[in-house]
Amino acid sequence: MYAIKDALAAELAEIEEAGLTKRERAIAGPQGAQVTVRDASVLNLCSNNYLGLADHPAIVEAAKTALDDWGFGMASVRFICGTQEQHLELERRLSAFLGQEDTILYSSCFDANGGLFETLLGAEDAVISDALNHASIIDGVRLSKAARYRYANRDMAELEARLQEASGARRRLIVTDGVFSMDGYLAPLEAICDLAERYDAMVMVDDSHAVGFTGATGAGTPELAGVSDRVDIITGTLGKALGGASGGYVAARAEIVALLRQRSRPYLFSNALAPSVVAGSIAALDLVEGAGELRERLQRSTARFKAGMEEAGFELLPGSHPITAVMFHDARLASEIADAMLEEGVYVTAFSFPVVPRGEARIRVQISAAHSDEDVDRAIAAFVAARARVQG
Repeated sequence: MYAIKDALAAELAEIEEAGLTKRERAIAGPQGAQVTVRDASVLNLCSNNYLGLADHPAIVEAAKTALDDWGFGMASVRFICGTQEQHLELERRLSAFLGQEDTILYSSCFDANGGLFETLLGAEDAVISDALNHASIIDGVRLSKAARYRYANRDMAELEARLQEASGARRRLIVTDGVFSMDGYLAPLEAICDLAERYDAMVMVDDSHAVGFTGATGAGTPELAGVSDRVDIITGTLGKALGGASGGYVAARAEIVALLRQRSRPYLFSNALAPSVVAGSIAALDLVEGAGELRERLQRSTARFKAGMEEAGFELLPGSHPITAVMFHDARLASEIADAMLEEGVYVTAFSFPVVPRGEARIRVQISAAHSDEDVDRAIAAFVAARARVQG
């Protein structure tokens, strides 16, 4: 036992020495554009709260009412006695919003991705996955017995080559994030769907970092790309723009969802979503369906931040998504800048290996519709001050 303890301590020391230790900072109070850290109010630039709905009064009130009307927890999985009428309502609402035939709820999108591939694909099938897909997709694919192919991020020539290699499979499933969360890049969904139709493949999109605020109505990257009717499976989360609580889903062809209800292990063996989360998520959908002004504000603030940071001489990955990767490359430098930013009253987080490849350490900024122009300008000024403090 002591040998194991010493080995783990040595591994942790190596992580610390490399500047890769990930520390959690406790915030006091609700999630929002401003949060309290170390008894100080700071500007929050690292939340997935894209539309600023995490503390919206209508959502909070819906969740409170649900505690009285529906109870605290389900204490059951869905097929035993864990399905309330509002679970079914939320699934219907998501299906209509996303333009899919049916939807199945999970405790998280990680579970949704973890329960999809093993259920849908067997040893005679093939899954072709973007190299930068989310960890939940990678882990879900590993659970499947299907042949695995990988193509370079958004590389359509390589995707076509992998489809040709998988031509003998019974089923072929192309898997991609709608938005790649560490970079803010959007998947070329129209080109992916064209290839899928050419090679008789299905398309699955994890749209966690897009649903609610991307596309004309906020229905996500398939809507933005004009391919909602050509995507077979959409997974996503309720834990980001749609209120920010917890829960995920698979929205897909009716037969796919029906099979998941019968065979998907995370669905069959996990408690149903808590009633307050379900009610709050329905209220969030109500708000999102009328959130055109919030989406426009988010776009304007994102453009303002990116332009100001580039003018200040920072290296940014290109794109228009609210995710903005500010590149520092060195893990320790990124971590020191993030610490200095907190001293400047702005809360950001540094990302380094293994979350991103070695040598690509960054601070990932996420703009919210809750941020004002003054907030954006303050964030840029804090980056400039932190850089001067750390680099001299």
